[in-house]
Amino acid sequence: MRLQDKLVPYLEYCTYRKELDQKTVKAYRIDLNQYFTFVACEEPDKEKIEEYITELHKKYKQKTVKRKIASVKAYYSYLEENELIKESPFRKIKVKFKENLILPRIIPREEIEHLLNHMYGCLQQASEAVYKYCLRDVAVIELFFATGARVYEISNIRAENVNLNTGLIQLMGKGAKERYVQIGSTSVLNILRKYYAENRAAIKKSGYFFVNGRGNRYTEQSIRLMLKKYTAQAGIERNITPHMFRHSFATYLIEEGVDISCVQRILGHSSIKTTQIYIHVAARKQGQNIWTDEMATNDQNPSYMSYGLGFYEYFQLAEDLGATGVPVVNAG
Repeated sequence: MRLQDKLVPYLEYCTYRKELDQKTVKAYRIDLNQYFTFVACEEPDKEKIEEYITELHKKYKQKTVKRKIASVKAYYSYLEENELIKESPFRKIKVKFKENLILPRIIPREEIEHLLNHMYGCLQQASEAVYKYCLRDVAVIELFFATGARVYEISNIRAENVNLNTGLIQLMGKGAKERYVQIGSTSVLNILRKYYAENRAAIKKSGYFFVNGRGNRYTEQSIRLMLKKYTAQAGIERNITPHMFRHSFATYLIEEGVDISCVQRILGHSSIKTTQIYIHVAARKQGQNIWTDEMATNDQNPSYMSYGLGFYEYFQLAEDLGATGVPVVNAG
């Protein structure tokens, strides 16, 4: 049996049995085809596999090397479990990595304020023709702050999964895992309601909550370009990405004293180890003592509070409910 002969059924197993998302399955396919091309034989020996691993280290960063090796190991495990091979060769291969702690980048609070002030200013000045699109963009950014959701989770929210009466939203995370988040900000919920009212017909037709000018799903790439446009208009030099909102949201929750297990559930992390990185980020921020004066200033800033920055109201709700009462439910 050639190694690649079982690739198709393996990827189908990953898709339908393990219910992995399409991006993960695509990465598996790319990684495994790369491996098959390199070894170029039916049963590569330990030496050949070691040579491949060394080649990966020469070409890629540690995170990518880890993923590519994990893809190959998982494939061999599948073959072994289905008795297609006697034993995985990785049982005799030790792969160790020096763990480098890379802290996520976050958005400073004053830049969050500046960005939202600019976007609300654009909304107030928008003509009738573009008003509904400005509403959509503000709603997307506010939702990032209110939920800490990933960009593809926001992009793929179905219309039927948003309850504008209660503020309950169902998100579909990695590996098709569902979770529910409760919008605790009145201002964010009002923006979502206004957006829906202006775009009701297109939303109902497409089935997605966020739609573009053609009435189709507002894609991840379109959201990235939208963010890039508004940050440039606002004169923000930092390269802000959608995922930085998620990092910022988690870090500020930790700073507000929300229990890490609650943050884990809010973000939809399967392992709390993934969430613990934000403890390091919060500690670094405190050590740098960046925000001591800023917080006192923001408390007295009318424009800041009048725009009702979503995650600050969310923090207050979390505090009112207590550390174990953060309104998040995992489904399934």
